[in-house]
Amino acid sequence: MGHWTQPLIALILMKIAITTAAAVVASQALPDCDEWCGDMQIPYPFGVRKGCYLNETFLVTCNKTTNPPKAFLKDTNISVTNISISGELHMMQPIVRDCYKHVDGPLLPNEANLTVPAAFPIAYERNKFIAIGCNTFGLIGGVVDGSAYVSGCVSMCTNDSKKADGACVGNGCCQLEIPRGLSDLILSVGSLLNHTDAMDFNPCGYAFVVGDEGFQFSTNYITSFDDVEVEVVSGWAIGNDTNFVCGLNSVRNSSFSDDGSEFRCECFDGFEGNPYLPRGCQDIDECKDERLNNCKYKNKCINTIGNYTCDCPKNFKGDGRHGGEGCIRDVKAFTPIIIGIGVGFTVLVMGITWVVLGYKKWKFIKRKEKFFKENGGFILQRQLSQWQSANEMVRIFTQEELEKATNNYNDTTIVGKGGYGTVYKGILHDGLAVAIKKSKLVDQSQTDQFINELIVLSQINHRNVVRLLGCCLETQVPLLVYEFVTNGTLFDRIHDKANHVSLSWETRLKIASETAGVLSYLHSSTSTPIIHRDIKTTNILLDDNYTAKVSDFGASKLVPMDQTQLSTMVQGTLGYLDPEYLLTSELTEKSDVYSFGIVVLELITGKKAVSFDGPEAERNLAMYVLCAMKEDRLEEIVERRMVREANFEQIREATKLATKCVRIKGEERPCMKEVAMELEGLRLMQGEHSWVNMNLSNADEMICLLDHVASDPSHFVESTSLNNSVGDSLKARILSHIHHGR
Repeated sequence: MGHWTQPLIALILMKIAITTAAAVVASQALPDCDEWCGDMQIPYPFGVRKGCYLNETFLVTCNKTTNPPKAFLKDTNISVTNISISGELHMMQPIVRDCYKHVDGPLLPNEANLTVPAAFPIAYERNKFIAIGCNTFGLIGGVVDGSAYVSGCVSMCTNDSKKADGACVGNGCCQLEIPRGLSDLILSVGSLLNHTDAMDFNPCGYAFVVGDEGFQFSTNYITSFDDVEVEVVSGWAIGNDTNFVCGLNSVRNSSFSDDGSEFRCECFDGFEGNPYLPRGCQDIDECKDERLNNCKYKNKCINTIGNYTCDCPKNFKGDGRHGGEGCIRDVKAFTPIIIGIGVGFTVLVMGITWVVLGYKKWKFIKRKEKFFKENGGFILQRQLSQWQSANEMVRIFTQEELEKATNNYNDTTIVGKGGYGTVYKGILHDGLAVAIKKSKLVDQSQTDQFINELIVLSQINHRNVVRLLGCCLETQVPLLVYEFVTNGTLFDRIHDKANHVSLSWETRLKIASETAGVLSYLHSSTSTPIIHRDIKTTNILLDDNYTAKVSDFGASKLVPMDQTQLSTMVQGTLGYLDPEYLLTSELTEKSDVYSFGIVVLELITGKKAVSFDGPEAERNLAMYVLCAMKEDRLEEIVERRMVREANFEQIREATKLATKCVRIKGEERPCMKEVAMELEGLRLMQGEHSWVNMNLSNADEMICLLDHVASDPSHFVESTSLNNSVGDSLKARILSHIHHGR
């Protein structure tokens, strides 16, 4: 034996060992058991002899006298063509025929039972019932859930153009789905006309159950269909009444069983083989399978039990997979260089950061100074220095104070938005709640006027005006700080009935009277008359006692003492806007009177100034009320609760007064002092000093008296016959409300 023979023998022995090992791994049967019957593999729990199957249900007879050998189910002539580990068994079943001759009639029986063992039920989702022929009907019957079941289909040959290979849609071929749980199958086939119309080319009709993947219709079958059997797909499983345990690396699955009485064994992911054998599930070597090996570098694949991993080349890291992290460069290999670069970069960044932060701080300070100057801060300081007790009038807040008070103007602190800005609720460091108004951009050319108005507004000392506490001029737009009023807006109280209790007439009249008093005070009792220009229910706030607080002087104008009107760009709110002002751009005190009249009408009717939801006649509140008054329908438009509970004569007089306020021509409207006097008089009718105690004959006389008083309040006592303390008290109360804010 030469020196080269020993390595050759070793190589041959190694190949034999590998082949043997592969055979052991690939075996689907128990050791020393026949695994094949001809070209069909018989996996355990099936077997061909005792000791090779789980129980006799899985006994398969292998007839080796045929060529090739054929397998049959135990004690039957049912031929088996395939058994899969997944739980399918393919068996052959007969075709039912219905053939005719011209004279003798049918030649073959046209009905047959399908012999399907109970242990191997037909897989309903994997089979179909087929009928082939012309003018042929096929029937399928059996038992479903203990009840008889019959169904069928008809195959005609009326249109040759619709007959096509593979098309089983009723022309030469028809088909049905198999119902779930069908057993004891009976198939039948027949002809509607005994093949009289198709005898020459279609003497027979056929019906059978077949696996849906094992049959495809051919138009040749209409003329001649020689098969006597077709392949049917059945299912198999192991009953729970056995003590069988699935093999290693496998799991029991009974999800397919309706009642959980059967189960199948399945290998874990990453394993393959026969899970019914003790060691039938073997690890898959994904590295050797191009379909399973998803490594970016195929030669870096490492097989593991039930899975595999992918390595990366040197100085790279990651999962090494396509569609995953892949392989990226590992920075650890460059750690020393990276540390050096990192330290240098950190020092550089810190230096740059220090410079940038210093520059930003300097720029921030300069920016605040710029805004402070542009917003008239220095002018305000100079003006305040000329006033006594300046610190009590206007406080100049810093930007940081207000940012802290509002949590950097967090959206949760917003309490209102309007045409002139956004209002935030803030808490100052001393615990005082304030309202901070961030206005929209202001005209820098009007800085002097803005500061002047700010000082004048800060001097308003009226209990029914939201007090201006101060301002911040360090931001792009000035911020105004007001006292915080707790009970929301009059608009919400009137119109948001879902969240608020309806106001009584007494409260509504009180709010109207207080608001009128404020406007009268602004028009005639301040050193410089002020026109509010945006009176509406959303700008009238209420405290916990329903005391009115007029707010939002963002559109207000100061009127020089020597002028009665101003020419301005029209500003205001739709529905409240004075129509005369809208046409002429001439702003007068009567513009506030019109807006106030709309507010009173809202209080009386509970309707919005403008509404597009209702009928067209009700869209404009002023026109709606005027029409109702003209037609004597006041009770229809007054809010229902007040009709029942309030003094309706008071409501009528208040409505008349409001309609005077909303007259088209400003010169025909009363002034706010007259309006305030009349409303205060109506309020006093509710108190202990009733107008009834006066020597007045009727309501008209009272109104005339109020008109007279409005023109000259000081003449009140002299022009009436009040001869007791009641009259003196009434006079004092009215004049006090008109002439004094607090």
